[in-house]
Amino acid sequence: MDLLVDVLTKNALVTALAITGLMMFVSQILSKYLTNGKLQSSAIAITLGLVVAYFAGLYTEGTKGVSDIAIFSGFALLGGAMIRDLAIASTAFEVDVREVKKAGKVGLIALVLGCVVPFVAGAGIAWVMGYKDAVSMTTIGAGAMTYIVGPITGTAIGATSDVIALSIAIGLIKAVFFMVGTPILARFMYLKSPRSAMIFGGLAGTTSGTAAGLAGTDVRLVPYGALVATFYTGLGCLLGPSLFFLIVKAIFG
Repeated sequence: MDLLVDVLTKNALVTALAITGLMMFVSQILSKYLTNGKLQSSAIAITLGLVVAYFAGLYTEGTKGVSDIAIFSGFALLGGAMIRDLAIASTAFEVDVREVKKAGKVGLIALVLGCVVPFVAGAGIAWVMGYKDAVSMTTIGAGAMTYIVGPITGTAIGATSDVIALSIAIGLIKAVFFMVGTPILARFMYLKSPRSAMIFGGLAGTTSGTAAGLAGTDVRLVPYGALVATFYTGLGCLLGPSLFFLIVKAIFG
């Protein structure tokens, strides 16, 4: 047993891939027999992963979930920003340009609304929580857009570490909500076509939440939602520390 653990630990990335495959297999069984196919296996796998990461964090008193355990350390790379961004970027190769053009002005409007609405909501929450200075409100508002835009904006305008942490937290809550909630609400939102996926990606914004949520709904829609959501992140990083900050500063001083 010690020899097996040693081999699995030395090949941590392979171990992480194998465990991920096993979790997907279990999730497919649960989806088929427990929910009768109504809840996609990807959504179940994401939820299981979050639960395992939470309890692993409690067990190790660490900060990286299961990757704090030596034998599962490969998840630090597998679930890290590099492979995540590679996976998101690779989905662009599956995009049909003709379908992208169909989004048209509606897609652009969705992108703008997706940036403005969560920012205003996040800044409002910050004000209610007692963070009434322009820097804090802007940072937390940007975090409500995505957990990537929040820290980038906060660092650019000089926010404190606790405010930046809050911006990441609110962005993560949003991402998890879309990961788990999208497959459940997909029929209500009429997520059936590439055009609807692009509009959804523009409104939701969070790239990881959009990609995972659409994967749990219909894998064919992932490239379209992720494409627009990626534009959303870039647009948010531009608007957060510039236009949005100047507007909040002009209003609240």
